[in-house]
Amino acid sequence: MENCTSRNSQDGNGLKDRIIRVGTRKSQLARIQTDSVVEMLCKQYPGLHFEIVAMSTTGDKILDTALSKIGEKSLFTKELENALERNEVDLVVHSLKDLPTSLPPGFTIGAICKRENPHDAVVFHPKSCGKTLNALPDKSVIGTSSLRRAAQLKRSFPQLEFRDIRGNLNTRLKKLDEKEDFSAIILAAAGLRRMGWENRIGQILNPEDCLYAVGQGALAIEVRAKDQEILDMVSALHDGETVLCCIAERAFMKHLEGGCSVPVAVSTLLKDSQLYLTGAVYSLDGSDSLRETMQTSVNYPQQNEDGPNDDVQHVGITAKNIPHRAQEAAEKLGTELASLLLSKGAKHILNVARQLNDAR
Repeated sequence: MENCTSRNSQDGNGLKDRIIRVGTRKSQLARIQTDSVVEMLCKQYPGLHFEIVAMSTTGDKILDTALSKIGEKSLFTKELENALERNEVDLVVHSLKDLPTSLPPGFTIGAICKRENPHDAVVFHPKSCGKTLNALPDKSVIGTSSLRRAAQLKRSFPQLEFRDIRGNLNTRLKKLDEKEDFSAIILAAAGLRRMGWENRIGQILNPEDCLYAVGQGALAIEVRAKDQEILDMVSALHDGETVLCCIAERAFMKHLEGGCSVPVAVSTLLKDSQLYLTGAVYSLDGSDSLRETMQTSVNYPQQNEDGPNDDVQHVGITAKNIPHRAQEAAEKLGTELASLLLSKGAKHILNVARQLNDAR
């Protein structure tokens, strides 16, 4: 149990006498991420007590099947949300990219923390240390569990072969190092950095080679939408820039009706009050694709918005401390970019990708 008691503490929204239970997956990375969130909350509210409750999810238990084949949108979240619904935990820490764009009724994302590096990274077999993907011999096998990564990398590196690799970060690295099956594997840079394994990153994939997943690199805190005390408490961890980028990305994905069973990818940038969103869809082999970029201004002042809008969610996110009109603009950007791709034939590309994936 984390105990943040301090003599000078404030009561943290009247929660002082409660033990606040924090749900998380059992994997080492999930625990590291959850510990970091609890540490931030302790700094913000030194008088509160936290207890971490770890549990296994469906996605943790099914290790012999590609994620895209399981066909379950809430693979890594359902058990945690069940505990939240039963009041067994008060908040849950997720990797945002694991959270579907539509949450079950009664839940909301109460905070999105400052994003870690969202790009994908290449980790090479010890024999290929110091190389890049381009420098690997033809027909070298690259491990990835992501249709999005495979589709883009087949397009950028047609001389390489791509195969599924499942398991948590520790398991995948072990499979890479101890066998000769893979020359390299592709993982999220954020997870490697949080685990303290930055030295294993041999190459960071830039957006030209590989756009990242919606929400990648960001941590989300899911809460009961009606638990105002907990919602107010966690909202202090919102990072404004990350929230706007992730609202745009999630709106793009939602309007496309994408998920882990189709290759959908994004990249966002917030600069000089302009939000830029690049979004793309791919066929499974990367041969067919659509990619566009749009931008919008998010330069709106914060207004006192108590009243009818105080519980407004944008693609599952509640962020009262970020200007409502900026959130609306970010959501509209994502929806309009998706509409543009749909008008150019994205639906057909995604439908074919879904059918081919189901048939594999």
